Amino acid sequence: MTSKSKDLPLGLPAPRRASVSLNNAWRLRLKGLALPVLILLVLEFVVRVGWLPSYQMPAPSEIALTLRDLAEGALWKHISASLLRVLLGFAIGASLALVFAAWVGLSREAEAWLEPTFAGLRSIPSLAWVPLLLLWLGIDETSKIVLIAIGAFFPVYLNGVAAIRDIDRKLVEVGQMYGFSRTRLVRRILVPAALPGLFTGLRSGMSLAWMFLVAAELIAATKGLGYLLSDGRETSRPDIVLAAIIVLALLGKLSDGLLAGLEKRCLAWRDTFNGQSAED
Repeated sequence: MTSKSKDLPLGLPAPRRASVSLNNAWRLRLKGLALPVLILLVLEFVVRVGWLPSYQMPAPSEIALTLRDLAEGALWKHISASLLRVLLGFAIGASLALVFAAWVGLSREAEAWLEPTFAGLRSIPSLAWVPLLLLWLGIDETSKIVLIAIGAFFPVYLNGVAAIRDIDRKLVEVGQMYGFSRTRLVRRILVPAALPGLFTGLRSGMSLAWMFLVAAELIAATKGLGYLLSDGRETSRPDIVLAAIIVLALLGKLSDGLLAGLEKRCLAWRDTFNGQSAED
């Protein structure tokens, strides 16, 4: 019996099974919220009783008020600037990474030419790129987008190559036995088999894109969430710093959730192990 049949008993009518599935989804979401809510309550308590100085760690209620004040002011300008940079940088970096991953994954010759260079480049810390990009491209948007694209490139590339190289050789041999052309072999066998690894790379690349965004905006920006972090530090406002961190976390979770939803939709045909529930 598969996990789906356990979660959705076949003896129930379709509306009842849908209701059971919806209840399970809400139960999982509530479990996911339990730890953050507990952390917020504990922080509120320890700050209010004076165990943590409020000038170092404001109470969550104070951060919420700061977020409200920022939302009535320039917060949306900072969010839109950062979001546009991340989307453009991620799109460029991930697209190039998929092309090079397909080339290297399918060709040993390409791997011999490109892999040593890429191995050296991906070991360079993100902050090391900043002064060079500023010298080459200036402090406008181009340098920030290029830095984000660099951050997104390597996780997508590495996972893409690994996903292609991990494909079962027997699947390729079956396609060749049935006379599949190279294009049909890629479309019908290689791409579906590599999709799980590709989505892992895309989600990792999106996370790195947000990290590289902060590196870019902390040094050379007049707007954006990284600039908001820097402004809070310079004005000794930890509430602003924490508010910016919370917004970054929410945006990162939202973007990852969108990719996870796309992954689930594209890989709905798989019958994989989803972990055991407490009732198992």
